[in-house]
Amino acid sequence: MRIVFYCQHVLGVGHMFRSLEIVKALKDHEIILVTGGAEVDFEPPANMTRIQLPGLMMDAKFTRFIPLEEGAEVDEVLIRRLKLFKEIMAEYQPDIFMVELFPFGRKKFRFELLPILKKVRKGEYGKCRAVCSVRDILVEKKDMQRQVERVHGYLNPNFDHVLVHSDPNLVRLDETFPGVEGIVPEVHYTGYVARKPDPAGTAALAAELNLGDTPLVVASVGGGHIGRDLLRGVMAASPVLNETHPHRMMVFAGPYAEEDEFLRLQAEAEAHPHITVKRFTKRFLAYLDLAALSVSLGGYNTTMNLLATNTFGLMYPFLQNREQNMRARRIEEKGGLKVITEEDLGPERLVPLMREGLDRKAAPLHLDLDGAENSARILEKVYLNMQTGDMQAGD
Repeated sequence: MRIVFYCQHVLGVGHMFRSLEIVKALKDHEIILVTGGAEVDFEPPANMTRIQLPGLMMDAKFTRFIPLEEGAEVDEVLIRRLKLFKEIMAEYQPDIFMVELFPFGRKKFRFELLPILKKVRKGEYGKCRAVCSVRDILVEKKDMQRQVERVHGYLNPNFDHVLVHSDPNLVRLDETFPGVEGIVPEVHYTGYVARKPDPAGTAALAAELNLGDTPLVVASVGGGHIGRDLLRGVMAASPVLNETHPHRMMVFAGPYAEEDEFLRLQAEAEAHPHITVKRFTKRFLAYLDLAALSVSLGGYNTTMNLLATNTFGLMYPFLQNREQNMRARRIEEKGGLKVITEEDLGPERLVPLMREGLDRKAAPLHLDLDGAENSARILEKVYLNMQTGDMQAGD
């Protein structure tokens, strides 16, 4: 089976890493990952070819495109992207065309997705099924009725299946998208896409860090575009906490953190030998597996990392939309973490919260975290049904 998988990240890197877990689960199949955001450092799976479209990001309000090539004009970048995209589809003739988030989000990218989807429907790339891959919680819109109509208008004529990367025991799609009953493509709940810790990798990191009985605290903000206030709060609280509760702290500022802010954090850490500041690590899951406490934003991937490692976390959700807060609050109700707010970021409140967090254990939530493997099985079944249909048509 050959899949062209379109994944466009615009702010964080969670979309990319969730998609990569699905690619890894499809290890017996050929995947062409089409990306178009800022460069992300990762180890590509052996079954994957990555093709980068001319880069685009969005401004902080998600209203306009920003080319990643210095001096490039937006209109010219859009033309080049669509041209390359059409060439990719024509060359690879995929069995499945999978699109991350659209049309539930990424509506600004319809300039390239709709022409491709229409060609898929017309059979211009051979026999191909279109699949939408979407996370558990969707961003709210001011005019939800209009959003529902727009999604139906793009989804129903162009897609065959929708993969919802959620466990319905925690969050159902209809809680954030009231138009589920009007969806024509088949909707599949896959469970949450969560990378599982590798015991050997965790053991190797433990030997390297030589922690002994000293607890490890991991502070992180995903890609680093946001979360400066959280890291500053943790950096101020940790030395105070260390006086009564000695610990080691790893701070990950994110690959996209501004250079001056990253250097400021590193300089601050020099006065405190128990604190180490890095931009990024490919061993983040191993760090969390070792950690007694995580302090983080509330993105999908970080949250799933906490659940997969059963690590207790203080979670500071990004409040520009409901996604992070809603998910974090649901998990907090089940004892899996504690939500903190802007008012908690000063040392007088954060120190006792971190102290309590070090003494707490995350309650087991019994959620389905096999979303990548389940997604692979669903896609394999879709492909098998395509082949069976061909054979029946030939009888």
